[in-house]
Amino acid sequence: MGKRYLIDTNTLVDAQTKKIPEKGLDFIANTINEDFTISFVSYIEFLGYKNATLQMAEFITLANVIEINKTIIDTTITLRKSYRIKLPDAIIAATAIVYDRVLITRNTADFNNLQGLKTINAWDI
Repeated sequence: MGKRYLIDTNTLVDAQTKKIPEKGLDFIANTINEDFTISFVSYIEFLGYKNATLQMAEFITLANVIEINKTIIDTTITLRKSYRIKLPDAIIAATAIVYDRVLITRNTADFNNLQGLKTINAWDI
């Protein structure tokens, strides 16, 4: 099996609104077709997006949503104690770390230097 990915909220929103360059959109589409996985935080944020449409709500139901568990909680706590990171981002990062997934995000700066976390920016592909 190749790399496995976790898709961040900003990537989902920007892909739906076609704000990502074409190569990045192709990468996201392939990732979604192979293994559409997100954190429960991204599920909440995506549906809570003020411009979320019915189409977006139907789309997100196709995702595999990783729920919170004790390992993610403990990893989130470690990240929050070690780095200056917002709670939702810490939960998403912890989810990627625990499940050994590369985080696809536009906000790579928010996740820089987090030990054990790999990121990719679809805008730079």
